[in-house]
Amino acid sequence: MTSLAVALAVLAGLAGSVQVAVMGRFGGRIGVFEALSFSTAVQLAFSLLILLAVRGGAGGLPHALRTPAWMWIGGLMGLTVVTAITFAQPRIGATATIGILIAGQILMGAIIDRFGLFGVERIAISPVRALGIALLGIGAALSLVR
Repeated sequence: MTSLAVALAVLAGLAGSVQVAVMGRFGGRIGVFEALSFSTAVQLAFSLLILLAVRGGAGGLPHALRTPAWMWIGGLMGLTVVTAITFAQPRIGATATIGILIAGQILMGAIIDRFGLFGVERIAISPVRALGIALLGIGAALSLVR
């Protein structure tokens, strides 16, 4: 399962980079919020098809409304990411957008791990990890230089 998790993470990284480029162009063509809405509708349609194919029905979806509301934040975060990349890519380029996005993700990931936010296991920030985060931040900042 670890190999599958790594493969899916790599696939997500590749897909995310393609998404940055495509959404930037799409937003430039029809508008940032229009592209966001259409992209979200496409994602909804495909995710429902996958759910039906894998689960043969609604699965645990009806239980979503009975979970704590803070768990719904993933949808809001997805909206934030897609809106930001759709707006940022045409203005600062794909490399800078992706670099800054990844640096922000790494920083927030370290904060989540350090404090055990959202119920995840606490993982300390070692000096080496802190250095890696700082170097990623510097790299993201340098990606703005043309």
